[in-house]
Amino acid sequence: MVQIEAFKGLRYELGHVGSLSDVIAPPYDVIGPELQDELYKNHPANVIRLILNRDEPGDETGDEKYDRSARALKQWQRDGIIQAETYPAIYVYHQQFEYAGQTFVRRGFMTRMKLEKLGEGNVYPHEETHSAIKADRLKLFNATKANVSQIFGIYPDNSNKAQTLLENAIQGATAIEATDHLGVLHRLWPVYDSKIIGDLTEIMNPRPMFIADGHHRYETAYNYREQLECEGLLTANHPAQSVLTMCVSMHDAGMIVLPTHRLFEGVAQYDSTTLIQKLQGCFDVNTAGTGPARAAAVWEQIELEDQQGMLGFYCPVDDTWVVANLNDTGRTKMAEIAGNQSTDWQGLGVSLLHRLIMDTLLGEVDLPKPTYVHQVEEVAEELAADQDTNKFGLAALVMPATLEHIKAISEHGERMPAKSTYFYPKMLCGLVINPLT
Repeated sequence: MVQIEAFKGLRYELGHVGSLSDVIAPPYDVIGPELQDELYKNHPANVIRLILNRDEPGDETGDEKYDRSARALKQWQRDGIIQAETYPAIYVYHQQFEYAGQTFVRRGFMTRMKLEKLGEGNVYPHEETHSAIKADRLKLFNATKANVSQIFGIYPDNSNKAQTLLENAIQGATAIEATDHLGVLHRLWPVYDSKIIGDLTEIMNPRPMFIADGHHRYETAYNYREQLECEGLLTANHPAQSVLTMCVSMHDAGMIVLPTHRLFEGVAQYDSTTLIQKLQGCFDVNTAGTGPARAAAVWEQIELEDQQGMLGFYCPVDDTWVVANLNDTGRTKMAEIAGNQSTDWQGLGVSLLHRLIMDTLLGEVDLPKPTYVHQVEEVAEELAADQDTNKFGLAALVMPATLEHIKAISEHGERMPAKSTYFYPKMLCGLVINPLT
């Protein structure tokens, strides 16, 4: 069972910082150098100095940035810039955003969730993790002794019973608001009522939780817990027994999963004839026009078919798009080369792209990390800009895994290839910090 609990979060005191929009930031893993600099300039107490402190001249080991994060958090608390809640709370969190010409609101709540070893309880991962990232985050945990950003969990709730309980509780209450650099409006309401919190705990107790985003943060939180236990510092009620989690119903109207298209470097420069020769047999293949701008039409075709086995490829040598549709021969081949995986895993677009096409049919293995792009307009822009440099040897448009895929594959105990999903929008860091002391 999943155990959640209210906690006394650390929050910015608006009387000190002014606009909350000036001190928040997206998660560390989507922040590049330019955005990092921008966030540094937004406010001297921007949460970027906690989640992704930058290297400074004179640093010797590279670990000094973690110490700076820890000092900043302590100093801000001493100065009253960040203050702890007087009472334990659950935090209702809404994100209002635009996508494809529509306005959506994703609704959820932030809480502490009891840590479980993945694979042994009711918390399920769906993506692979990397040791270097977890080592980085563990250094930050040890320095700050806080969850400075939350993980993102999704749970089944056909009637949205848990969220409805909280929505009723905040009726008429004034939200704390911030707008991020992408124009997404974020609203937060602390809920202190112990009866509401108790009812929420009962509703959530029997439900599984699937990690949508933040796998590295979850595993790092568990590793930090294990570290404290080995040091004899972990008690039954220690806050490190839990991790800060944003919980969203899988049936919430604002749940959107975007695709993650790939631009491949380090591969042969493909022309459409060569690519078709290599794919035909396992795929029904045809050309679909020329030019980077054709990406939108190709993607529209793939979206309308709504089949994981349909993929689009751009071949830079002859400026041509190719659409490949998996056939029975391809399904049989995938079952042979991925026989240790479930049929759900084998049927994913990203699995087919990497295991069947790139690794097997094209023989393109041990590649550099692709450039990941979510909007098809960005694919077209990247390809148009690359026509003079020929950095990309191949581009691929691929369907995202659905929430149903995440649930099914997670319950099989499997993990999807990296970047199988992209949940938009990202959650803000800086709304609530979970102290681990």
